[in-house]
Amino acid sequence: MRNTIVILLLISSAISLFAQKYVSEIPPLPGERWYGAFTAKAACGTPLKDIRFQPFDANTNKKDLHIENLGNQAAPLLLSNKGRYVWSDEPFAFEFKEGNLMLYSENEKIEFAVDGNTLRDAYIAAKNKHFSASGKTPNSLMFMMPQYNTWIELGCNQNQKDIILYADNIMKNGFPTGVFMIDDLWQKYYGDFEFDAAKFPDPKGMIDYLHSKGFKVMLWLTPFISPDSYEFRLLEKEGCLVLKRESNNPALIKWWNGYSACLDLTNSKAMDWLRNQLKNLQQKYGVDGFKFDAGDFYFYSPETTNAIGAQQSELYAKLGTEFDFNEYRACWKMGNQPLAQRLQDKAYSWDDLKLLIPDMVSAGLIGHSFTCPDMIGGGLKSDFENIDYTKFGQDLMVRSTQTQTLMPMMQFSVAPWRILDEEHLALCREAAMLHAKMGGYIYELAQMASQDGEPIVRHMEYVFPHQGFEACNDQYMLGDQYLVAPMIDPGEIREVKLPIGTWIDDQGEKCMGGQTIKVNVPLNRLCYFVLQK
Repeated sequence: MRNTIVILLLISSAISLFAQKYVSEIPPLPGERWYGAFTAKAACGTPLKDIRFQPFDANTNKKDLHIENLGNQAAPLLLSNKGRYVWSDEPFAFEFKEGNLMLYSENEKIEFAVDGNTLRDAYIAAKNKHFSASGKTPNSLMFMMPQYNTWIELGCNQNQKDIILYADNIMKNGFPTGVFMIDDLWQKYYGDFEFDAAKFPDPKGMIDYLHSKGFKVMLWLTPFISPDSYEFRLLEKEGCLVLKRESNNPALIKWWNGYSACLDLTNSKAMDWLRNQLKNLQQKYGVDGFKFDAGDFYFYSPETTNAIGAQQSELYAKLGTEFDFNEYRACWKMGNQPLAQRLQDKAYSWDDLKLLIPDMVSAGLIGHSFTCPDMIGGGLKSDFENIDYTKFGQDLMVRSTQTQTLMPMMQFSVAPWRILDEEHLALCREAAMLHAKMGGYIYELAQMASQDGEPIVRHMEYVFPHQGFEACNDQYMLGDQYLVAPMIDPGEIREVKLPIGTWIDDQGEKCMGGQTIKVNVPLNRLCYFVLQK
């Protein structure tokens, strides 16, 4: 989280920091387009005009999976809409030159595989061989009810009094109870896994109270350890911290909250220590699960540390599979594992709202079905401070809520009742209730995904190949049955491209597919269509 600093990284250099011993060149097939590698389309804060949505352009600058995850999940996987795919167990770099896919690896000469002639064929072949379904999902509540995260309202001032107030206001304003995430700095410092007694006089009583109201409680954490702390000295002595490059001293790594040491997750002692801290919180206080933040690659510069970012990220995610309630924002590989992923923090803007659908379908195409969009309205705390209500656009909050309603998960952070009038609040409540109403069906899709490995949110090209949906980024399929087309622009009119078939819209009207239609979408409407069999 806390992202805008994030990925103005090492990415700016077109020269890989890693050797490129093996080079492969894959010429395109007629009409071939490629997808994959990343969930996010660009570093956080990139202007929309500079973002190139997938499929990749015929000329795409070099991307290096050793050092880039763009704030979200990444995988060593590229897929084509002609049934071809590329996979390597290790990170590689790639670019497109006049349509040719160029692959650079320090480990092997990477070849493409082919199975069928569609995007779905390519995905199914790749996942069957390299990241098959685990048979498990995160806890059903994460799909069936809205989630609530205290970051926007409380920031780093997490405290018992205001957490209970937030929970009470969820119920007072008629929103469904669900997962409740206590965010940054509920402890005194990073690496301390005890509640700060000054801010939490009775953490067990607080969690018991939240449980009694129907909430499940998750705590935020990172792998960072504050220097000059008891935990730092203990972990340094045990050799459990990431070291400076070519040194025996712990590295102090710059991340969004300053400089900290970091657990070396390749060390089983470090992993056991972290696991024990989390299990203790569960046993002592009844904590249900954890939000595992700060798994990004860019913290681990090969010039300054001995750690490999992708390896750290993958091991961090493996720990999460041990907990029924979990959430990750950054991840390497781990496709089709029972991990809840969340899109990187975005701004409260129409431009950033346009990123949700393309990012969600991209997450599915690299194996992350159990994905939550960004916090509703965005995850930047500054967007909701010192609001000038004469200029604050409340319609955007409604459209943001509606865009998430028929996605696998939806998560509030800014309190809608604080920033909205009653009319707009009622529309957000209505959208939250629709998600709860559809929760059983959404969880059925999650259970199916845990068995067959197919995405929940699906690219239009994935479900309806070769019908002109290769670059469709403003509508999506929920499973194979629901076509969802929310308003992601100001106004009340949008175009929807319907695949061949017969469709019934959310108002019961029959529509024939194989055409593009204009739809009137007033603020109280979420536009979707159901395919008739």
